[in-house]
Amino acid sequence: MKLPRVSAVVAAAVLAPAVLFPSVAAAADAPQPTNLSGPDTASKGDPTQEELDRAEIEKILADKESGVSVREAAEQALAGTAADLRRFLETGLQDARVIDDRVRASQILAVGGPAVKKAAKAALRGTYADLVAFLKEGRYEAQAADDRLELTQLLDRPSTGRGVREAGEKALRVNTPAALRHFFEVELPKQQADDDRVEVTRMLGTGGPALEKAASAALSGTYADIVKFLKEGQYTARAEDDRAEIGRIVADPQTGPHTRKAAQKALEGDAAGLRRFLESELAAVRMSDSRVKVSQIAESGGPAVRKAALAALEGTDQAVLAFLDHGWAAARAEDEAAPKPTTQPTTQPTAQPSGTPAPQATATTPAVRAVQVVQAEARTTTGTGTGTTHADTGARSGQLAATGAEGLGWEAVAAAAAVAAGAGLVVVSRRRRPTEG
Repeated sequence: MKLPRVSAVVAAAVLAPAVLFPSVAAAADAPQPTNLSGPDTASKGDPTQEELDRAEIEKILADKESGVSVREAAEQALAGTAADLRRFLETGLQDARVIDDRVRASQILAVGGPAVKKAAKAALRGTYADLVAFLKEGRYEAQAADDRLELTQLLDRPSTGRGVREAGEKALRVNTPAALRHFFEVELPKQQADDDRVEVTRMLGTGGPALEKAASAALSGTYADIVKFLKEGQYTARAEDDRAEIGRIVADPQTGPHTRKAAQKALEGDAAGLRRFLESELAAVRMSDSRVKVSQIAESGGPAVRKAALAALEGTDQAVLAFLDHGWAAARAEDEAAPKPTTQPTTQPTAQPSGTPAPQATATTPAVRAVQVVQAEARTTTGTGTGTTHADTGARSGQLAATGAEGLGWEAVAAAAAVAAGAGLVVVSRRRRPTEG
């Protein structure tokens, strides 16, 4: 009865290597998990293989570097049998790690710069060894290249604040991957916050009432309030100030027609149109109105004013503004100081003898000729009966004729013509009276 038992034990000892060796050989080709316990050969009181495997898987779950796939596979193994635990440690762990590493490389590719994207794509197209090398070293080398490029571009921007600029230049001087990454992860947020606060403070002294009020409120709040003000609030406040400023331009009685029309159009538009009008359009339309004003002054001013105005119109915009600012007043003063032309001779002509005709002017205007005719007719018809001597008449006729067209405006010439016409009627009536009786 004891012989069969011995044979069974011997048979089991003989067959055991044949059963175990193939699985060991297959496991040798796959990457082996670290810190795995050996076969369950513990004596009484020592942990079993199942207990050792379970403890190992729990360590994997506690590792923050474990990916999603590794965690899911580990949790499934813990919920299963001892064989599931062993299977996970021998093959499942490595398969899950390959999946997680590919996912991690894809995530880096999605957010990386040009150099990182290029290196990540090459790793994903290569072997698993290429993928591991990228995650351990290649990604950081590529990140340093991208950081260096981004920092250089940041320093080239005129809007970059003083704090960010100084910290960035320092990182470039060190020029190591760690120094560059430290700048972007630590120094940049800190220095940017300081520079933003300085920028908002600067606006307090340069903006309108609405901008100053919004800036003060942002400085009294959190850094998030400052960021929101710089991104949105300042533009809303500026639009309010711009609208008020343009409204004052429209209401100003000194505003020219071109400027008023353009300002009213800007008030009908959006915030960008308001700012564009004040920054670029206002100066142009004001200059247009200024040139129109100088042209009007040239038409109505005296000789000095006309000369100065025409010279300004032929010059630059600065010349036009200078004329309106002080040149106009100076030219007007020059005209006022110039001697006025006299419309009457300074000496009376001497009376001519009674029978001597008065000297006649060579005037050619119709009005003057008409007056001369009237005077001649009066001398021949009235003689001395009118109480006016020939000498007096001749003297006054000489004074009028001597003036010619000079000294007579368009109104004076017309009046003289009317007088001449009236006088002619009187002469005609006087000639007719003797025959009518």
